[in-house]
Amino acid sequence: MSNDAAHSAITPIGQGRVHVIRDDAEALAVAAALAADFAPGAQVRDRERRLPVAELRQVRQSGLWGITVPREYGGAGVSYATLARVFAILSAADASIGQIPQNHYFILEIIRHEGSEEQKRFFFERVLAGDHFGNALVEPDVRKPEDRKASLAPDGEGYRVNVRKYYSTGALFADWVPVAVADGAKRHFLAIYPRTAQGLRIVDDWASFGQRTTASGTVIVENAYLKPEWLVPHPIDADHVKPVGPVGQVMHAAIDTGIARAAFEATIAFIRKRNPKADDDAVWEEDQLSVREIGDLAVALHGTEALLERAGLAIDKASASGLADDWTRAAVAVSEVRAASTHSALLATNKLFELAGTRATAPEHGLDRLWRDARTHTLHDPVRWRLFDVGNYYVNDKVPLRRPKWAEQAPKAKAMPEGPEPLAGEPPQPRLAAGL
Repeated sequence: MSNDAAHSAITPIGQGRVHVIRDDAEALAVAAALAADFAPGAQVRDRERRLPVAELRQVRQSGLWGITVPREYGGAGVSYATLARVFAILSAADASIGQIPQNHYFILEIIRHEGSEEQKRFFFERVLAGDHFGNALVEPDVRKPEDRKASLAPDGEGYRVNVRKYYSTGALFADWVPVAVADGAKRHFLAIYPRTAQGLRIVDDWASFGQRTTASGTVIVENAYLKPEWLVPHPIDADHVKPVGPVGQVMHAAIDTGIARAAFEATIAFIRKRNPKADDDAVWEEDQLSVREIGDLAVALHGTEALLERAGLAIDKASASGLADDWTRAAVAVSEVRAASTHSALLATNKLFELAGTRATAPEHGLDRLWRDARTHTLHDPVRWRLFDVGNYYVNDKVPLRRPKWAEQAPKAKAMPEGPEPLAGEPPQPRLAAGL
């Protein structure tokens, strides 16, 4: 066996299979139970930058990694509305832990829509056995995915990859590290490596002031050999809304929604503790303006949570129908909740200190974690463009697509086909071996 083959070996399935979640209700119950376990330690993990290795082991054993695996492949195939709620629940407990699974489910969506039948069977089985995907998608000094430099080259029956990535959330904890690559013809793929592959190096150099335990550091791939069956097409140029986009973004919105919920509850808890009631019939001894501000936070939070459910349901509808117009509406709904969740998370974490007062800044309370997590995560997406996309859809019927250059817009939604929408053309297929 060659060195490359040896270092690409993976742990066989068969020992210690994890629990398999069967439906949406069980997925939500499992997420709530995990969140209850994770919340008490979130402050210490953040303060000491203690990576959540044990907590992610709990996630694995719970079967949560496999909830989006389609039913025909043995998974729960939960709705996207349920998936969004799972993220909000986990993120309310610890936004770092809530962030880590986002790329895992995003990669599963790519495999579901772009992978071959053999790839689906192989990777879905691995996930149901407890495997977790990380990510290595973003390159330094590359502003748009379509500008990636060529990093994939043929080598015999397989390929070689040379590239450096950052913001690689989850890679340090993962069993598989999908690396976004492009070939000389500017075709885009995911090169999915086992965590132990020779030439794959993960550097724990994440140093943000927020979401400190996501380990979103650097992945370096140096002449790493890739088996042909682990190369999945990932075309990024499209003249329509691609299904994986709204799914990926609704999870981000759910993370911010969870942070907003945590900050809202922390504000009320701190105020109540500061001014305890004299008896059960007494009112909280707070000034009326503070009570009014709590009401404003409640409206913003509940509106965001409603928009999150609405966006998830819109994705569910589009996924069932396959209609281009339904995917357009889903993308707009996701943009709306991305804007609302950004507003709610920043509003709630700022108001927490404004209403709770100076004592709330004491380090023993650890409330600054919520503000830092909100400020860090909301930077994932320029919300000003989300608001522009929403307004441009309602005023000009424009579809919110990737912009190859500033202000370039796609055709009107009402001009798009009414029938089931195919993926844009036939993506280039990797050379697949006879079996996986």
